[in-house]
Amino acid sequence: MIHERTKRTAWAVWGVGVAAYVVAILHRTSFGVAGLDAAERFGASGGMLATFAVVQLLVYAGCQIPVGLLLDRLGPRVMVAGGALVMAAGQGLLAWAPDAGTALAARVLVGAGDAMTFISVLNVVTMWFASRQIPLVTQLTGMLGQLGQILSAIPLLALLHGPGWTPAFGSAAALGVLTAVLALAVLRDVPGTVRAKAPSAREVGRGLAEAWRNPGTRLGLWSHYVTQFAPNTFSLMWGYPYLVSGHGLPPATASTLLTVFVVATMTSGPLVGRLVGRHPLRRSWLVLGIVGVIVAAWTAVLAVPPPAPTWLLTVLVLCVALGGPAAMIGFDFARTFNPPARHGTATGIVNVGGFVAALLTILLIGVVLDVLSPGATFTPEAFRAAWTVQALVIVTGVAGVLRTRTLTRRRMIAEGHPDAAVFARTRPSAQPPVSR
Repeated sequence: MIHERTKRTAWAVWGVGVAAYVVAILHRTSFGVAGLDAAERFGASGGMLATFAVVQLLVYAGCQIPVGLLLDRLGPRVMVAGGALVMAAGQGLLAWAPDAGTALAARVLVGAGDAMTFISVLNVVTMWFASRQIPLVTQLTGMLGQLGQILSAIPLLALLHGPGWTPAFGSAAALGVLTAVLALAVLRDVPGTVRAKAPSAREVGRGLAEAWRNPGTRLGLWSHYVTQFAPNTFSLMWGYPYLVSGHGLPPATASTLLTVFVVATMTSGPLVGRLVGRHPLRRSWLVLGIVGVIVAAWTAVLAVPPPAPTWLLTVLVLCVALGGPAAMIGFDFARTFNPPARHGTATGIVNVGGFVAALLTILLIGVVLDVLSPGATFTPEAFRAAWTVQALVIVTGVAGVLRTRTLTRRRMIAEGHPDAAVFARTRPSAQPPVSR
């Protein structure tokens, strides 16, 4: 009876965490659907629009390691509620922003609050669920969180094009405050959890260094880097403008494709989670396979002179959406290759990867658009050229995955890990390709 009550509590606590993550995704992606409106409201060029997203992601990525350290000490309740309030403040500031500088400050707050949310919700998962459930529940978390993109693509966009800018972002701010109240009321640690006291600067540095030196952590980072940047770039900034200005789709059709993007992310997440759970020795191959699918889709679209047919754009959206669930595999590397006391720190390191890659891609696309299509009127050919900058990020990311999984395998062999014996039996005369 107590066991059943504990399971019900686990799902209830997780449900509130997921709700907070949904709202965080709404805040994160809200500027993407408002990009063209922001260009008109603030007189922003492509480079300036890219700066909004880049600064937001830079703050997000820069906060990951400090947030991970705080999470290990304070727990998810304080972090999720605090993040919700910071994001609400950012959206409220954006609602009444009179100029681009104020709007940029607002996105800084959104990035900082967003940084506190996801890894805290993952901490809820690792605390409250059995090890065998964690890969699937992690994917469910990422899957359900994408509902926030639907909230930005449909109701927020409707408010934006109806009542206007201030009511749209003011409503988002109010939702953030409600989320904070809910998190404070429901979220809590597993009974008996003892949080460590505040560490010294030396202890912080030692824990961070140990997490970074572990090649499994870096394998997680590069896996996140090479998979997360594509869906982030598409959903946070350039997807909606690309579909409207790059291919001439009506705003309603572009909004529908963004909704398809979210649905594809949600439906593929559990499948990826089950594959990871059933084949933990094939996680890196799953990452590389999904990267190959995304590359093939973009190659097909960019090879066609714009406007591309709607069916091909739909295929692109479906393939790019796979990057979100694939990125979650990076957190599974962090979890399995680090002790529980370092999970927050290792997860923060991994979470930096995809967002650094995304901010670089968003910025480079903005620069190319400004060079080829000055002003806020982006031409189809300019967009076609701009998206090719992804190749640099993909090549770098794949190289990182291949290198760090080799290092991870060597460490497993040196430590006598059971999986290393599997590799040795597979190819005894040489160092076999790592399957993780």
